[in-house]
Amino acid sequence: MAKYRLVLLRHGEGAWTKENRFCSWVDQKLSSDGIREAQNCGKHLKALGFEFDLVFTSVLSRSIQTAWLILQEMGQEWVPIQSSWRLNERHYGALIGLNRAEMALNHGEEQVKIWRRSYDVTPPPISESHPYYAEIYNDRRYKCGDVAQENLPKAESLKDVLDRLLPYWNEKIVPELKSGKMILISAHGNSSRALLKHVEGISDEDIINVTLPTGVPILLELDENLHPLGPHQFLGDQEAIQAAIKKVEDQGKVKSAEK
Repeated sequence: MAKYRLVLLRHGEGAWTKENRFCSWVDQKLSSDGIREAQNCGKHLKALGFEFDLVFTSVLSRSIQTAWLILQEMGQEWVPIQSSWRLNERHYGALIGLNRAEMALNHGEEQVKIWRRSYDVTPPPISESHPYYAEIYNDRRYKCGDVAQENLPKAESLKDVLDRLLPYWNEKIVPELKSGKMILISAHGNSSRALLKHVEGISDEDIINVTLPTGVPILLELDENLHPLGPHQFLGDQEAIQAAIKKVEDQGKVKSAEK
């Protein structure tokens, strides 16, 4: 019997996800498909009888919008939401805005996989001449955080994401979990992967093969020491979920016509 249960998910499809671009810290709303994914996620969680007491999101709109839509579908709009940059997507540095398939064509699929999925490889940092630098670092949401803007990352490995996420997990989320609250975390592909790595003890080598589809809730069942009672569970149609995982993995491959 689980002592604690937690639902974690990667937000619904964003506009740049659809365009196969590295979105990272550029603020994007959900695509029309992403809206449907979030709504379907809410319907499914409601059908399974989940009742949330608290929701955590990043400060990026696609994460927050996903949480809103899920709670609306569940009739739980009143549930409090707390947002932090520490749950943001991984900072992809100079890769932000670039098309993944084109990057695979120019740099090779293996290099793109390393940039996207490896644990401790950091992409080239963003510079002030980057077309999205000012949009990110002049954004008012980062003036309200717990880190000075000049100390925000310019590029991150997955290890860096875990390093900045862990204090928030330990100081904010864990106490709420241990108080008995049912928690939903609406985050991103890499912040969710980082958290799974920590909770489940996934090795540096194996994390490269962990892929999370958009809009699919993940159930974690934990004992009194927050150790998992089993592997994380994707909730929903398993065949459709595997197809969605393959779709994400294929984003970093050269399109057939270009090979």
